[in-house]
Amino acid sequence: MRGAVLLNPWVDWECPQCGTEERTRPLPGPGARMHTCPKLHYLTVPMVRAGTDCTIIASEREDYLGREIQRCGDDGRAYMNVTTIHADGHNDLAIYAPVARGGGLL
Repeated sequence: MRGAVLLNPWVDWECPQCGTEERTRPLPGPGARMHTCPKLHYLTVPMVRAGTDCTIIASEREDYLGREIQRCGDDGRAYMNVTTIHADGHNDLAIYAPVARGGGLL
């Protein structure tokens, strides 16, 4: 009888900004692991596979907010996105869309 090889895959994740590390089962499709990063104003930012050469930058929202409800960091400033800049030249972007509000028709 031949022995069967059982694969038990794991993926190691890390944050290049704060150094947080996690190990999870593989995510379906091009899924990404997210975490709340203390170095990026406690915004929810993507983690990258361990060993990836990249940096993550948070971009402030530069237009007028008006009455919109927008994601803010611990510094009270509104942020519109975080960009993951990889050493090989490609970038990933996570966008913080404003919260939609509806008015009643009463």
